[in-house]
Amino acid sequence: MSRRVICLAVAALTALAAAPAALADATESSNWAGYAIHRSGVHYKTATGTWVQPKATCSSGRATYSSAWVGIGGYSLSSQALEQIGTEADCTAGGRAVAGAWYELVPAASHTIRLTIAPGDRLRATVSVSGTEVTLSLADLTRHRSFTKRLHATTLDTASAEWILEAPSECTSAASCHTLPLADFGSAGFSSASAVPTAGHRGTIADHRWTATKISLAATGRQFISEPGASLATAVPSALSAGGSAFTVTYAGSATPTGPVQGTRMAGDRLARPALSPSS
Repeated sequence: MSRRVICLAVAALTALAAAPAALADATESSNWAGYAIHRSGVHYKTATGTWVQPKATCSSGRATYSSAWVGIGGYSLSSQALEQIGTEADCTAGGRAVAGAWYELVPAASHTIRLTIAPGDRLRATVSVSGTEVTLSLADLTRHRSFTKRLHATTLDTASAEWILEAPSECTSAASCHTLPLADFGSAGFSSASAVPTAGHRGTIADHRWTATKISLAATGRQFISEPGASLATAVPSALSAGGSAFTVTYAGSATPTGPVQGTRMAGDRLARPALSPSS
């Protein structure tokens, strides 16, 4: 059945908005796990990072999804844009593992990339913004294949940069989205993570010139919107490496919802399925 997919990446960071300043370096999201960097008055022109494509553990009965990506923007609850590129590690309802690659300029829909991706492949992604031009690059360092796309965007957000493992969301309209079941991706190791602000030199996630927020994917805050009675999968990022450029996100199993779903403003969540039409 054909469905219109609008890829909006939900920040779901109400816990952060309500937290005191002392707790601003850690928060929980219903769909993101990883790290974001941000600071008032700082804007980013480049974000880059490397990760190893995870291997999804699948069983028949229900399709599940996961995405690893690098992006600029989308962190603030008032954000209307997000520039990102990454990969998928999903499971079909029949229990088959599938992988793919995609890029997206929220609020526009995502596009599938013609790259063969397999578990264990080492990927490097870079997002760059110059004026209204966005350059999105993804290189499979294992297979020695790469993809680059340059686009002009009417809406941009450069106030943050992120390195994220996500439970994607499916949207039929800007006001009708639900987070998809998170695949058991095992773990995903990010490395060589860095960003360049519009005024300044390249720095790692832990650079003193900005705040690094550790984001755990959990049932607290705004919960998953999924099938009634379904369990909620979680994912947890590790501490940053000594140099501040590496961390690992680990699938942490499932937890039972303890309360009603809480609504938040949609700031941008994506769904990039292998079934989407490829775009070169």
